[in-house]
Amino acid sequence: MNTGPRLILGIETSCDETAAAVLLEEKGLLSNIISSQVDIHAEYGGIVPEIASRKHIEAIDFVVKRALDEARITFNEIEALSVTQGPGLVGSLVVGLSYAKACAFSSGKPITGVNHIHAHLMACFLEKETTPQFPFVGLVVSGGHTSLYRVDHYLKVELLGSTRDDAAGEAFDKVAKILGLPYPGGPVISRLAEKGRADAFSFPRARLPETPFDFSFSGLKTSVLQTVRKLESQGKKVVVEDVCASFQEAVVDVLTEKTIQAAMEHQVGWVVASGGVASNKRLRNRLKKACQEKGLNFMVPRPVFCTDNAAMVALTGLYQIRGGITLGPDADVFSRLPVKFLKR
Repeated sequence: MNTGPRLILGIETSCDETAAAVLLEEKGLLSNIISSQVDIHAEYGGIVPEIASRKHIEAIDFVVKRALDEARITFNEIEALSVTQGPGLVGSLVVGLSYAKACAFSSGKPITGVNHIHAHLMACFLEKETTPQFPFVGLVVSGGHTSLYRVDHYLKVELLGSTRDDAAGEAFDKVAKILGLPYPGGPVISRLAEKGRADAFSFPRARLPETPFDFSFSGLKTSVLQTVRKLESQGKKVVVEDVCASFQEAVVDVLTEKTIQAAMEHQVGWVVASGGVASNKRLRNRLKKACQEKGLNFMVPRPVFCTDNAAMVALTGLYQIRGGITLGPDADVFSRLPVKFLKR
């Protein structure tokens, strides 16, 4: 029988969303509040770290209090805290960690620091209707990360491959900038791609046979840039919808092929996708179809649980505290994936 906290407060400030969530084990999610800065950073065409940090400072107390109010509980009823410790923007992470530590240590409540990527892998368990069985292969595809993992248990994760350069989300943002489209690039490219031809341009797919589960999207981004410049220099019209569709298809091809290959090689029965780019309709549909063809089960959380949120941080924190993983008063943030997280 599980012992330990049942009611936990999660806090997430790894990038440009200030988020807080309250989770009760028996009933699930009681609240999930997300305050996004996307409109602020859109003016600059990308995230400005110093601005992000200041906005987290302004929002975090309000967001946490709103999460408690929506859950209809007081802070005194909270049994434990979970906060994103990294990876992410250092300034943003410091805001969340400092706030959570102050709340925890002043009240004597246990606190754990969650790896943001680990939390994305656990987001699938927020869905009650369909949950994967261990082991499964997890694809985390977001703005700053594109990685494949084998997940054997809540606290047992093995890295299979990661991006060598641009993550998929970064490639979407950079291609959007090349095409003169607004930030963030993922949603707008996805919308325009629905009106374009995926076979209009033959963009490269980096398959990397020597490290088959690694990713690389910098060459794809460069190919898009060269194609657009060539068309413009020849006085030809750049059909943005076709470029978007062809670019997106190249990204989806690689993500799907490598994920299925990893699942078959590791002989797992489930594939799980997570992270902001996992909200992409084309990617979700392709992964679902490919899994069906190979006799694999497929699961992807709702978009609200794919993008950065505190619900996944709260849930992961619940598993960690029960596993004896807690933070001390001198704990600090980390900007990159720690080596210990990657070891089985």
